[in-house]
Amino acid sequence: MNEQIHEKLKSIKQSFRLLMNGIASQSMRQKGVSYKINWGVPLPELQKMAAEYGKDYGLAVELWKEDIRECQILATLVMPAEKMDADLVDVWMERLRTQEMAELLAFNLLQHLDFAPALAYQWIASDRTMYQLCGYQLLARLFARRMEPNEWGINEFLDQARTTLEGDDLSLRHAAYNCVLGFCELGPDFEAVAKKALAGLNLL
Repeated sequence: MNEQIHEKLKSIKQSFRLLMNGIASQSMRQKGVSYKINWGVPLPELQKMAAEYGKDYGLAVELWKEDIRECQILATLVMPAEKMDADLVDVWMERLRTQEMAELLAFNLLQHLDFAPALAYQWIASDRTMYQLCGYQLLARLFARRMEPNEWGINEFLDQARTTLEGDDLSLRHAAYNCVLGFCELGPDFEAVAKKALAGLNLL
């Protein structure tokens, strides 16, 4: 790590102390949201901080390595999407620990990658919960941006969604359900296909 990035990282970590919200941090812990360090800093404050630093590849890489909630959120905000390649995505995914971070990573960064659809379909078929969560979050964002899947994508998504919705994991079922709703918003034809594929689940 070069000296300039080291100084930025030090300054960022110090600023968290001033912005900390003990009540929010404690509330997250009680809900099972576990980070090594969690200052409970509100998202708007982190967005403001990210705007001050601007896009910075080197800083983002170092921030993500920290097992600190605020550092990782900032990393998703300052990483330039065009510099995020598939290998780096793999490295980041290995450190993904919480549902909150899966949502923010998909929303702030992954949806802007050229290969986002490929990642989403790969992950919803994964046997790892965090990957599946992130995959559904990512697909939901793409659907919200009116990115329509092709026939293969439709079949793959609805097959995986049905399997997930029949499963026991509540957080995954919730993510898959929201994704299905986003899929239906693409238009009447998509809604009709979803209703047929998910018949018997009493969802739509």
